Amino acid sequence: MLSPRFLLLRSAASLTTRSLCAGGVSKQGRAPDMADGNPLLHVSNVRNRLREIVGASTNWSDHKHAMAERVLLSSMLAKSQNDLPAKTMKDSYLEVHLPLGSEPQLREKYLTFHNTVRFGRILEDLDSLAVLISYSHTYNPALKRSPLSIVTALVDKIDMRQHIIYPDCDIKFTGHVTWVGKTSIEAKMHMSQYRDGAYSPVLDATFVMVARDPENKRAAFVNPLKPDGPEEEKIFQEGEANKSRRVELSTASLLKVAPTDEERKIVHSLFLNTLDSKTVSFRSRVLPPNSAWMEDGKLKGLEICHPQERNIFNRIFGGFLMRKAYELGWANACSYGGCRPTLVAVDDILFQKPVDIGSLLLLSSQVCYTQGKYIQVRVHSEVFDPLTRQHNTTNVFHFTFASDRDVPNIIPQTYGESMLYLDGKRHFNQTVEH
Repeated sequence: MLSPRFLLLRSAASLTTRSLCAGGVSKQGRAPDMADGNPLLHVSNVRNRLREIVGASTNWSDHKHAMAERVLLSSMLAKSQNDLPAKTMKDSYLEVHLPLGSEPQLREKYLTFHNTVRFGRILEDLDSLAVLISYSHTYNPALKRSPLSIVTALVDKIDMRQHIIYPDCDIKFTGHVTWVGKTSIEAKMHMSQYRDGAYSPVLDATFVMVARDPENKRAAFVNPLKPDGPEEEKIFQEGEANKSRRVELSTASLLKVAPTDEERKIVHSLFLNTLDSKTVSFRSRVLPPNSAWMEDGKLKGLEICHPQERNIFNRIFGGFLMRKAYELGWANACSYGGCRPTLVAVDDILFQKPVDIGSLLLLSSQVCYTQGKYIQVRVHSEVFDPLTRQHNTTNVFHFTFASDRDVPNIIPQTYGESMLYLDGKRHFNQTVEH
């Protein structure tokens, strides 16, 4: 979590034309202006500012031409990281205001039928903010447009600090860069909501971004990060630890290596508990009480990727993909548990391939692990080409939900389902341990 010191900082490289928030007398759920007189950046201006930085257009036909012109910016890329000036954490610090309490017309976009906040919309805002934070870190006042294409590589973790998000109370996002590699950036963000006269924490999010050339084809160098003082050094070392953890988890993936001895025993125990005692056959399986076969814990969806959902680089917006995956995963958890679940954590969202405009996006959610009232859902997204009949995985999402009651135990039948079960258990354990 950010130290209190950072909560008083403002972005030194003022990348934004800051939009004035509604002020005046503070009401329940409506935050007053900042005490120092500096208004927050309005959430609706984040993507507009990103378009300005990159040179993208809101018009579809002009947008394609603008992207073609970005090729000329390649000469502005640094030849090495040593050619770029080091930045501090305060250089990328931003605050963004989502005034649900003071702008009822904006509230409609975030409202669910049950008068709660659509968390999928929050995911979209976090994704846009992570990109803007990264551009704030790489900002060069000598350049009119950034030659970098900064995209989301991974959502490392989103931890919910509060499970209720009120639809009529102002929200504030804060965040800055916490770690930098040669071509990658870790950005941490915090969301809080104004209620009873103060902001209360709602969630903490960690995103990993990558910088690429103007055509988004190869990696590009970013400014190094220079911690300023022991507090920043501690945050930076946490970023180093996060990187090491990600490498370790990737190496131990069940798609690469066999399960551990303990995990093999778990799978065999599940198998033994489903054997039919009457036939004593390897093929004859019986579902235990208060359980469900993994095959019955699926829910699928299809999205046609229209230009409206494009990002500033002419691909489908990552936040849109996260929103759709979350909503499908939530619906599956709701159906499986028999009640409206609450989100506990979002874990390890990997962006493997970009999604082109016009694609047919197939989303498949699977309840892969359960424990008590908790439901672990994995959502797999892939692009389907109807002409070639080929399927290509683009993203894998992991969500942890909590029901208000114990849910049926999910039981795998095949070896592949058993690996999904173990993978879900790993992600759930990481959430619990965290």
